[in-house]
Amino acid sequence: MTRLPRTIRLDPSDTLIYDPPAAPGEWAVPGGFEFWDEDPATMSGKRRQAFRGGFLGLASFGWSTLVEVAEATPEQRAAARAALAAHIRNRHGAPDDTAAEAAAEEEIAFAESLCDYPPGTILALTRSEEAGEMRERFRTLHLRDTPHTGFTGLPVFGISVEEGEEAPVEHPDLTKFAARRPG
Repeated sequence: MTRLPRTIRLDPSDTLIYDPPAAPGEWAVPGGFEFWDEDPATMSGKRRQAFRGGFLGLASFGWSTLVEVAEATPEQRAAARAALAAHIRNRHGAPDDTAAEAAAEEEIAFAESLCDYPPGTILALTRSEEAGEMRERFRTLHLRDTPHTGFTGLPVFGISVEEGEEAPVEHPDLTKFAARRPG
């Protein structure tokens, strides 16, 4: 068994901000290669949203804001790799199957490297362009140690930055957002 990112949907927002949105439960990769030949400054709308924070689902080739770390069998990993290789060949013009498979393997291996957490850990990414280069930052979201007492059963997450970033661990209080909602 290995661990791979799998798309999740905690609310319907992905269906509004991405075209197309990934379905929940798809194996996923960061997918930054989808933007290699585009200038982020010229992107707008749903394409810009995908660039800024989307993981690429490997069934629909749609986008998901969040993924979870999930156990994958060798067969599931191989199927995800094969789907990605076909996509790279068909959409991005890889010169042959060998090149497409090598690129897919590299992207799947990178996705695996992000999953060195217990299954169920939520991952998010922020993608930007800095000095002419694409930069991806990954965060993990963890359940708070002590649940907020205002909403019974509401899962509230704390965000921590990984991969050498120095930002402090944040513990957003999502109940403040709910308190502002008219209702």
